[in-house]
Amino acid sequence: MNYEEQIQAYREDPEGLERLYREAGETDAFRAAVEAGYARDPGNRLLAAWHYRLQPAGARPTAGHVNWPIAIGLSLVLGAIFAALSRTLTGGGAYGQYFMLLLGPLSGAFIIAFLTLAGKLPRRRAVVVLLGLAALTAYALWFGTQTDRVTYRTLMTPHLPLLAWIAVGLGILGWRSEPAQRFAFLAKSIEVAITGGLYMGVGGILAGITFGLFSALSIEIPADIIQTLIAGGGGLIPVLAVATIYDPHLSPLQQHFEDGLSRLLTTLLRLALPLTLLILTVYICVIPFNFMQPFRNRDLLIVYNVMLFAVMGLLIGVTPVRADSLGARQGKLLRAGLLLLAGLTILVSLYAMSATVYRTIQGGLTTNRLTIIGWNTINIGILALLLGRQFRLQPPAGSEPVGGSGGWVATLHSALSTGTIGYVAWTVFLVVAIPWLF
Repeated sequence: MNYEEQIQAYREDPEGLERLYREAGETDAFRAAVEAGYARDPGNRLLAAWHYRLQPAGARPTAGHVNWPIAIGLSLVLGAIFAALSRTLTGGGAYGQYFMLLLGPLSGAFIIAFLTLAGKLPRRRAVVVLLGLAALTAYALWFGTQTDRVTYRTLMTPHLPLLAWIAVGLGILGWRSEPAQRFAFLAKSIEVAITGGLYMGVGGILAGITFGLFSALSIEIPADIIQTLIAGGGGLIPVLAVATIYDPHLSPLQQHFEDGLSRLLTTLLRLALPLTLLILTVYICVIPFNFMQPFRNRDLLIVYNVMLFAVMGLLIGVTPVRADSLGARQGKLLRAGLLLLAGLTILVSLYAMSATVYRTIQGGLTTNRLTIIGWNTINIGILALLLGRQFRLQPPAGSEPVGGSGGWVATLHSALSTGTIGYVAWTVFLVVAIPWLF
């Protein structure tokens, strides 16, 4: 049932909204619909009252409620599996090619296990998602480890982790979800990824100190042991990063975004927004002086594709999950910056796309070119959709956007979360169809 439409209809009808609540019960779907309505129109007193009324039922558990024994136990098991798999790389073993392909799916499977054992993830849904992830991973491994499938294997190295992320999302959100919930999941995914990077940085510092101390004593640690320790340490990170950032007892929209590490990461990303705008502006200005470089240099096209994903991550990271978390002036500046970033990125991406299409016409369609064209088309489409919906909200000069700050924030959520559909479809297409097309 789509509660968002009904809550929108009852937004001025206290009796009708109370009746809907009693019929629906205190479900996650009803709470999510109330939060989405409140995000669109935080000035509505009835929706604000319901927002605060439902807070105690969906409040974050007290500090330390995360089930750390489960998180640490699963992390140790995953680390041991990574360490064992890394041994296949020694001496170029026949099964060494499995190592990189399995990192993402194994991490996703253990994250789903943690969310199920330590939280409220439905077990039946978790089993179905894990079976689907296992089937697609086995399919990719079968084709990827064939001697004549080097390109496909290389392509799957970044796409199987993306497939694992999709599996985690389906496990958390289910088969149908509201845009506000999907966007909250995207925002938490960015936070988890950055937290994982911080863990990796700390681990690298500790490893450097350890190896340095042994080196000072003229003790040389064998390369295969170093490789095993690094791989095992990497296996500790995925579940621990999720346990640090994501409360498995709450839905994505009920997570905390305005305090602690979440607040710090959001602030850092928003500080990076002006610098990113400056870099893109300068780059567009110098394009005419080196116009043909991407048409000749394949590596530049890869850089453009990575840049596009980085910009999508930045857009998600700086967009507020709740409209009332911003002041009026801060909201206007942030909205202007986001629209300018989307516009500049579309210009650079269309330029890169033209170079890819040109190289395809000249040299034919290859696996890599098809992949890049597909991802660029999806990301450019998301950015164009974002701009189109935002400009439809555009008011007369000097006035507030239609629907207030909640209107443009909800529209951003809708556009960015719509992109998840394209991400899922294209990832599955690449995994399944590429071996038959090339």
